[in-house]
Amino acid sequence: MNLPPAIILTIAIVAEVIATTALKQSAGFTRPLPLVVTAIGYAVAFYFLAIALEKIPTGVAYAIWSGVGIVLITALAWLVHGQKLDMPAFAGIGLIMAGVLVLNLFSKAGAN
Repeated sequence: MNLPPAIILTIAIVAEVIATTALKQSAGFTRPLPLVVTAIGYAVAFYFLAIALEKIPTGVAYAIWSGVGIVLITALAWLVHGQKLDMPAFAGIGLIMAGVLVLNLFSKAGAN
């Protein structure tokens, strides 16, 4: 695949976020459409994550994957499912975002 590794990892993250959001909608695997979206989303996510790991070190890719995923899933849970967030939740999300930014902007760990 000729896409840049960052784009490939982004596709993996977006697919995982869609799958996790659909997982909530599946109501314990009792609703077929969200269940299908969940299964396809996770399959796409892991496929693209595997491709991204060919160019991005595992620890770096997983830190980005999990950090960005947590932030996006939390935002969607707040917007779509009405999840309540308090100030400590926002502070924690801010720290996660800061960690991902530090890793991407200042660390040489991801350099090929």
